[in-house]
Amino acid sequence: MSIRIRRATPSDASGIARVHVNSWRTTYAGLVRQNYLDELSCASREATWEESLNIAVPGKSHHVAETENGEIVGFSVAGLASENGSDFKGEIYAIYLLSDFQRLGVGRSLFLASCNSLLDAGISSMLLWVLEENHGARHFYESLKGEVVRTKNVNIGGADLVEVAYGWQDITPFIS
Repeated sequence: MSIRIRRATPSDASGIARVHVNSWRTTYAGLVRQNYLDELSCASREATWEESLNIAVPGKSHHVAETENGEIVGFSVAGLASENGSDFKGEIYAIYLLSDFQRLGVGRSLFLASCNSLLDAGISSMLLWVLEENHGARHFYESLKGEVVRTKNVNIGGADLVEVAYGWQDITPFIS
């Protein structure tokens, strides 16, 4: 199956919302409270994504992975680091894929697209956050030579969890 990575447009909000909700439900099952996952709504996420896709923010990029039939099966979002004073100037805020499209190289393609967008914006270092217990994602980022640089406590759905930041001081090797 052929997957194409492209810049997201506002018309992609519905597809991104569907991937966002469904990937959270599969990826975070057993990590995040089930009632929280059950209450996730594609409609509310779609409104959030419409807003995000309609507001131009310097350095911020949205990418989607789509099948040859135009079905969105994954997405990524990157931009300036969300923490002021960070050693890392950029951040990948999200990479999510439907479970059927994981471990096929699609996540890597989205990661590389985000890196290239950051580099195009003059940003050559980045980090991203992942739940400490999300071992699959952690293995993926470690395979891309990410290094654990910090941790923080987060509350998701009333549960206290730990996130781990992976950092890359130089993302220029990811230029394609």
